[in-house]
Amino acid sequence: MLMRPTVATIHLDRLRKNVQWIRAQLNPHVKMMAVVKADAYGHGAHKVAEAALEAGAEFLGVALVEEGMALRRQGIQAPILVLGQVPMNQIAEAIADDLDMVVFDPLTFDQAVQAGQFLHKPVKIHLKVDTGMGRIGLWPDHFDRVWIERLRNPAIIFQGLMTHFANADAREERGTKEQVQRFLDVIEMCRENGLEPPFVHAANSAAALKMPGTQFNLVRIGIAMYGLEAYAPMPADLKPVLELTSQVVFIKTVDEGFAVGYGSTYITEKPMKIVTVPVGYADGYRRGLSNRAQVLIRGRRYPVIGRISMDQLTVGMDIDDPVAIGDPVVLIGEQGGESISADDLARLLDTIGYEIVSGLSPRIPRVYGN
Repeated sequence: MLMRPTVATIHLDRLRKNVQWIRAQLNPHVKMMAVVKADAYGHGAHKVAEAALEAGAEFLGVALVEEGMALRRQGIQAPILVLGQVPMNQIAEAIADDLDMVVFDPLTFDQAVQAGQFLHKPVKIHLKVDTGMGRIGLWPDHFDRVWIERLRNPAIIFQGLMTHFANADAREERGTKEQVQRFLDVIEMCRENGLEPPFVHAANSAAALKMPGTQFNLVRIGIAMYGLEAYAPMPADLKPVLELTSQVVFIKTVDEGFAVGYGSTYITEKPMKIVTVPVGYADGYRRGLSNRAQVLIRGRRYPVIGRISMDQLTVGMDIDDPVAIGDPVVLIGEQGGESISADDLARLLDTIGYEIVSGLSPRIPRVYGN
């Protein structure tokens, strides 16, 4: 099947190199979880999971049970942790597919034990402690003798103890030391009661790379693996894995005073060329980038002018600038020594690179390079 001209190219060789570089920054005993939730941040979960495991990751992390189940159906056998809450109606499916579960409340714990007993399968549980993130997780003060007895239940495997940092990516340390101390208190209480799970984990990409003392024996690497900013400035060794490209499909020459696009938000101040590119907000190229973003054509930067439509955008060029129908257009990536990153687009929208890449629509074909 022939593809449309707008494609996202996923450079798996860069991903493998990123994983290998990150692994080299970890303490020798530390294992790596490659986080592939949200279709691997828009990069394609199956292909990314395979490449990350080949490059040395030992664990995979997803947000939803169905994401883990899909990887199992695609032949992935590595350990997979569902990082979010497992709904009651999906507990049995998670156990049947040998997915590790995050647990932090008694009701889910009891349901998991019952489902595991019914299926005659052990339940692999990671207890999540909320040390200051304020989302899901057991308050450290609530980790008591009752929880200790729960974790001794022979129907479960106490596979991990975990927390999550709220400000690891901040330029200045804000509360992370306090979170670490609260977590250490829970770890010590486990040890005092003979509970030592195989995995203790807290660090995301930023913490793992900036604060080696938070690595414990497993780290959860997401955005850094994809070559985007886990914190600023991003290590130069990490390269963006995704490129978003399209083509010039139409060119027109207009006079001064020509109104471009919905709402006529751009009025030409001189005669110029308007180039149409078949990508829009339905593809995840955000409407908020209208009259703000740039693209690369023939190795030069050109502004996106007028409002971005659902399926198309327009680019302004000087009247004498060379361009032809079929010319490649780079929206995210490199061309002729120039580059535009997902993080660059994110800054224009006052957001983060995660949102740019994970928001790319499934209707954009993903093409994988080795």
